[in-house]
Amino acid sequence: MNEAEIQGVQILLQTPQNIVIIPHKNPDGDAIGSTLALCHYLKKRKHNAVIVAPNDYPEFLKWMPGESEIVKFDSEQERSETLLKNANVIFTLDFNDLSRIGEMEPSVSACEATFVMIDHHQQPSDYAKFMYSDTSMSSTCEMVYNFIAFLGDEDLITPEMASCMYTGIMTDTGSFRFKATTSKTHRIIANLIDKGAENDTIHNAIYDTNSLSRIHLLGCALKNLVVLEEFNTVYITISKEELQRYDFKKGDTEGFVNYGLSLKGIKFAAIFIENLQEPYVKMSLRSKGNFSVNEFARAHFNGGGHTNAAGGRSDDSMEDTIVNFTKILNAYKVALN
Repeated sequence: MNEAEIQGVQILLQTPQNIVIIPHKNPDGDAIGSTLALCHYLKKRKHNAVIVAPNDYPEFLKWMPGESEIVKFDSEQERSETLLKNANVIFTLDFNDLSRIGEMEPSVSACEATFVMIDHHQQPSDYAKFMYSDTSMSSTCEMVYNFIAFLGDEDLITPEMASCMYTGIMTDTGSFRFKATTSKTHRIIANLIDKGAENDTIHNAIYDTNSLSRIHLLGCALKNLVVLEEFNTVYITISKEELQRYDFKKGDTEGFVNYGLSLKGIKFAAIFIENLQEPYVKMSLRSKGNFSVNEFARAHFNGGGHTNAAGGRSDDSMEDTIVNFTKILNAYKVALN
């Protein structure tokens, strides 16, 4: 944020406000971690702050401090609408276009509150009065840490805030291995540990609570992995029937796509998952080096994200999606070799 925006936010938060904090639809560790950390901080500053999430999220995120107070729009719409109408300030975290909040979009668009955006994705929309947008950041949680520091309040960071921010940074950096993990990221992580984040406990809560059915689903996904050697690309498929067979729960496929990218020589990995309720295929894309899956997803699959991590969707069948994906790769053969 520039100095003028920091001063504007400081003025905005000088007196107690009714604040709603919103993550994107199907929130992940960074979205939940950043919104919870900011909520704890704003409450400590004596604001009336609440998180309204578009929908539910995986069980492995529900241990986080303050999680039980999150309001879900899809199951608590009347309460959510009241909170939004009464809000003076709305923070949007880990997304930069209101289309990313799904069914909440009309209600949020109608709000007359002052909007503040904190996000690290590419090509932000201009709906917010105050924008902290930086695509070089590892995560929105790292940005929330910086946001608190911009306001001169690092001393207010509690163990609860530290745990939430640590979680988001850890999950969005692939346990600190992605390129966006900088020396500053590691210094922030060190500060969060000093402020009470228990790194071993957090790692266990996120990564070591698998159900037997999820492990079986992973085995199924890996069995379905296909290597396209001429493109240094792999893809994984999971059908609706396979999801049902292995008792799929929200979040069960998180991280599956990274197994494809772990193969030697592979630069591009994709996973295609049939939606259980609607006739479309959800996809997650990962890459190494300079191949931009963000540009690939935006150009071909109604998606986007980061250079090396993005998502998209196809309204075709699984079979047609695979045929189309493989055909499109011909235009990227040079970039992938």
